[in-house]
Amino acid sequence: MTAIDTALETALRDGAAAGIVAMAADRNGLIHQGAYGERMIGSGIPMTLDTTFRIHSMTKAVTAVACMQLVEQGRLDLDAALGALLPDLAAPSVLEGFDDSGAPILRPARTPITLRRLLTHTAGFSYDIWNANTGRYQKATGFPGPFSGTLTSLNQPLAFDPGARWHYSIAIDWAGKVVEAASGLDLESYFRRHIFGPLGMDDTTFVQSEPQRARRVTMHKRQPDGSIAPFILDRPETSEYFGGGGGLFGTAPDYMRFTRALLSGGGPILKPETVALMARNHLGALRVEPMLSVMPGVSADCEFWPGMEKTWGLSFLINTEDTPEGRSAGSLAWAGLSNLYFWIDPTRGVTGVYMSQILPFFDAKSVSAFKGFECAVYETIGK
Repeated sequence: MTAIDTALETALRDGAAAGIVAMAADRNGLIHQGAYGERMIGSGIPMTLDTTFRIHSMTKAVTAVACMQLVEQGRLDLDAALGALLPDLAAPSVLEGFDDSGAPILRPARTPITLRRLLTHTAGFSYDIWNANTGRYQKATGFPGPFSGTLTSLNQPLAFDPGARWHYSIAIDWAGKVVEAASGLDLESYFRRHIFGPLGMDDTTFVQSEPQRARRVTMHKRQPDGSIAPFILDRPETSEYFGGGGGLFGTAPDYMRFTRALLSGGGPILKPETVALMARNHLGALRVEPMLSVMPGVSADCEFWPGMEKTWGLSFLINTEDTPEGRSAGSLAWAGLSNLYFWIDPTRGVTGVYMSQILPFFDAKSVSAFKGFECAVYETIGK
């Protein structure tokens, strides 16, 4: 067994997940690929490399690439107000609070929503998982939540004026609608034609075929006693729209094709200068804030590398210092709700993908397993 195998097998014995698929590569090829554990705990059905997952917010980076393809073509502008393209974004309201009767207090936003603000989570949107006022607004008005799959759910009021702060949000779902409006294609068709097809990502889709669904891992949830049990996710199989912020299903090998393309400068999906632009700090003096959960069953509090300033690109988390795991400063990363993670380290020339399917997000054992995997990858290449 390699150091990577040992780290992941140990994580499974410690109860990190029912099953894990993990891969790492450099610019020349694969460093590691492996499937561990079961698709459903106690089932005896093993994880395999072609197991399909809900990849949740790992969808966001794909949507960002689609946006930047259209920026390259001059069909989108990062800093133009988006109201002319999407009228629903022309005059957003900001939720200021609630009156004595509990009714929401709304006012017009003072600044416009732009594509850059969508891709950097500074447009003012939020998720009810990490924003108590958003959840309170939903309860007070009967407004649907982000996992309802309804188009109406996208029209939530903003939590702050665009450009005022960083706050993780549904903004990339709106970026998906921007891609559709600018291209004239629905998001599934656009991705298939311009990203999945060129990269050979044949198992990544918003709507799975029966054979793909048959290979899907079961969702699990951490129980109060620390054990793991299967869990039915309260989310529709298909939505009224293709969710650019979190709607894709896919496999680890497919996502590795995507991250390797970005690691290698973007070919054949982006120009090298566009990848470099996406990898820069686009927050200015703002910084990534801790994601404090108001739904602990869905997400724990989330902060990568407490004490380190983090910034955001288009649309990636960027660490400003080298990390204890071995990741270089200026690397790109993000995650998916059920403890899926990826990173791209241009300095060391390495990328990794870790996929599991367990809630809550940022579960301590899951984070430890991912860190162990990453450490083992850097040990393998010579930390």
